[in-house]
Amino acid sequence: MILKTRKKQLKKFKIDKLREECGVFGVSDHLDASTLVALGLHALQHRGQEGCGIVSFDGKTFHSEKRQGLVGDHFTKDDAIKRLPGSFAIGHNRYSTTGETSLRNIQPFFADLFGGGLSISHNGNLTNAISLRESLVKDGAIFRTTSDTETIVQLIAKSKRTKIIDKIIEALFQIQGAYSLILLTNKKLIGVRDPYGIRPLVIGKLKDSYILASETCALDLVGAKYIRDVENGEIVVVEKKKLTSIKPFPKYKARPCVFEYIYFARPDSLINNKCAYEYRKNLGTELAKESDIKADLVIPVPDSGVPAALGFAQLTKKNFELGLIRNHYVGRTFIEPTQNIRGFGVKLKLSPTKTTIKDKSIILVDDSIVRGTTCHKIVKMLYDAGAKEVHVRIACPEIIYPDFYGIDMPTKKELLACNRSNQEMCEYINAKSLKFLSIDGLYRALGHKERNKNYPQFSDHYFTGEYPIEPSDTLDKGKVTQLSLLSSKSNT
Repeated sequence: MILKTRKKQLKKFKIDKLREECGVFGVSDHLDASTLVALGLHALQHRGQEGCGIVSFDGKTFHSEKRQGLVGDHFTKDDAIKRLPGSFAIGHNRYSTTGETSLRNIQPFFADLFGGGLSISHNGNLTNAISLRESLVKDGAIFRTTSDTETIVQLIAKSKRTKIIDKIIEALFQIQGAYSLILLTNKKLIGVRDPYGIRPLVIGKLKDSYILASETCALDLVGAKYIRDVENGEIVVVEKKKLTSIKPFPKYKARPCVFEYIYFARPDSLINNKCAYEYRKNLGTELAKESDIKADLVIPVPDSGVPAALGFAQLTKKNFELGLIRNHYVGRTFIEPTQNIRGFGVKLKLSPTKTTIKDKSIILVDDSIVRGTTCHKIVKMLYDAGAKEVHVRIACPEIIYPDFYGIDMPTKKELLACNRSNQEMCEYINAKSLKFLSIDGLYRALGHKERNKNYPQFSDHYFTGEYPIEPSDTLDKGKVTQLSLLSSKSNT
C-alpha cells in the first residue's frame, strides 16, 4: 500500500527544477535563541517550504514545535515561540515534493537517550540508509518516521560509548552520503559536515553566542558575523561559549555541491568569500563567450536566470529586458484539480511583456533544464506574445545523471538531456537554437582554470556521472530506496 501510494505521488509531481531539501540553523547560549532560530529559518525559507520545526533547551527540559508550511505562518512571538524557552535552540526547514507530507517527518527530531536528550537537524541524504535501517530493525530498533535522519539517531542511541561526542563519531563512521548536521544535547551545540563537504554549513557569532547555519544569509538577518565554513569532515562543538574542532575522518579533498553556486544558495549568501550572485553572473559571461548569435534582446527566466542573463548581456552588449514577469503570490501548492487546466501552471507564475517581445529575436537565459517541460511552455509563451525567434541558452552543462545526496530530482530517464541529442532537445522545447554552458566554462566561471579530472573541485556528478560517494541504496541496483519510494525524500 505504501509503495503504491508513493508511485502515485511520483506520477503526480513532475518538478522541472532541482530542489534542495532543507535548511538548518542553530544557536547557543542566547536569551532569544528560539526567536533567532525562527528568523534564521525565515532567511533559509528558499531551501524548504513544506515544513518547519524548532527544538529548544532551557537547561532542564527540551521543547519542540513542528508545523507544516512556512516559518512566518507559525513561529511568531504570540504563537509557537513562547512555547520554546531556553538559551539553546536548533531549527529545520523541509522541502519534499516527492515525499510523505507528515508532521512525523518534520525535523528537528528529538530522542531521550541514555545520558540525556538529543535533537538533530539534517541537510542531505544517506546513501546507505536502507541497509542500515534493515540491520537496526532486525536488531530490535523501532522507527517512528520514514526519514533516513532517524537512522543517525538510532545509531547514536545504540552506541556503547560513554561520551556523547564518541557516540556521534561512532555513528558517523557507519553512515555514507552527504550530510550537514546540527545536534543539540544537554550541554552542547554540535555541527557536522560530511567528509567531502557536499552539503553546506557555516559558523557565525553574535556577541558571545555561536550560530550554525546552512548559509550566510541567515547570519546576516540576525546580525551575526560570519566566522568561517565548517570544513569537510569536521565536527565543531560549542560548549560554555567556546568552540572546539574535531576531525575524526581520513582527509578527503573537498567536493562541495556545484549547484549551490548555480542555483540553491540565496544570491546574497557568501560562498568562498564571494556572493553566489557574482558566480551566477560569471556563468552568464562564460556562456556568452561560447555563444555567437545575433539577437535583439537578452531575457532571463525569473528569478534564478536573472544574474546569468545580466552577465550574458553585459559581455555581448545586447539589451537586457525583463520580458517575463513573475507573479510572486502564486504558491507551489496551487490546486490543479483537472487535467484540462494543468497547462495554466506556468502562466500563473510567469507573464510576458508583450510590447517588449513582439517582433524581437530573443536570447532566453535560464540556470538549468531538468525535464524541459517548463522551458517548452515558456518558449511557446514567448512565441505567442509575438517573438520572432527564441534562442535558449542554459548557464550550466546538460544534466544527465540523477542525484543521491539530498536533492529532489527526477529519475535518469526523465532528464531531458539523458537520452536526447542537442537537436532533439531543441526540437522538444521548440526553440530556434539551444546551447548549454560547457563543463570547462562552468569551472572557469567558478574561479578555476579547468576541471581537475583526477580530483574534481566540485561534486558535479549531475553532468559527469562521477559520484564522490557511490550510492548503494538505489533503484538502479534493484533496490527500493527509502528516498525514492518508501520515505520522505530525506530529511530533509
